[in-house]
Amino acid sequence: MDPAERETLCTIADYQFGNGAGRALFPAEEVQTVMHTSSGRPQQVTCGGGPHEGQRIVSYGIDGRFTLGVEGGKRLYDAIGGPAVEVGSESVPFVRDEKNAFAKFVHAVDAEVRPGDEVLVTHDGTVLAVGRAELPSHAMDDFETGVAVTVREGAEAD
Repeated sequence: MDPAERETLCTIADYQFGNGAGRALFPAEEVQTVMHTSSGRPQQVTCGGGPHEGQRIVSYGIDGRFTLGVEGGKRLYDAIGGPAVEVGSESVPFVRDEKNAFAKFVHAVDAEVRPGDEVLVTHDGTVLAVGRAELPSHAMDDFETGVAVTVREGAEAD
């Protein structure tokens, strides 16, 4: 990835996820592969080398926002800790298997999470999955029914 494109993607990540997200997702010392649309717009960024080669970090939507891959979610969690939704142990096998996370099993959630945000589903400091928040943070804490996070991709057990 050329430096100008990396800088642009880092700026978008910092805006969407918070300060430091761009450096976490796209470190300058690592090779990433960028797939582009026919018009030249970046579409998907994957790890270009090392032990995670070929794993999706993010996809860049036509709405100008990133959707996370599990690798990108792990990088964000390690660097800035969120945006995260913590679930109980009873949800772990289901969320890993790409089933949705329900509000009644949410134990904690970052206060700034809004519906439509990309979030990490975690348990005891481990990223289980990535997906889209369906409820605001206060509703995830209060509701006993309903989908809290629509899971897009689950992480394999370590």
